[in-house]
Amino acid sequence: MNTARQYSTFRLAENWYAVDVLQVQEIIRPQEMTRVPLASPVVSGLINLRGQLVTALDLRRRLDLAPRTDGREPMNVVIRTAEGPVSLLVDEIGDVFEIDSKDLEVPPETVEPGLRALLTSVARLDGRLLLLLDLEAVMELSPA
Repeated sequence: MNTARQYSTFRLAENWYAVDVLQVQEIIRPQEMTRVPLASPVVSGLINLRGQLVTALDLRRRLDLAPRTDGREPMNVVIRTAEGPVSLLVDEIGDVFEIDSKDLEVPPETVEPGLRALLTSVARLDGRLLLLLDLEAVMELSPA
């Protein structure tokens, strides 16, 4: 039985990624951030989200991508986790797409193994490959 789910998409470097829209709490513009000493290098800092401190993760660093060079501030995709909201810093916000489970594929062997371990699947959409993130794997951080 096929089931369709909605996915929120965003761009990092030249690739488009997606997470289940039910895991997204909100999307917010760039925020002032407070650095966290001795935190993992993936942790960019803390943002104040209406009085609640939210950890902001540099998704480029987590996915082992080159740092941003265009001078633009990253957008925040705030996701729900069991430990509370976490912000994923991304380059650009995309659309929400509905994808049927029959259209999901195993990540191809051409995807680097480190990145492939952070994906649940991929989908071909509008002539591009959409990479669906495994948020539990993304949240597993190495110590600083």
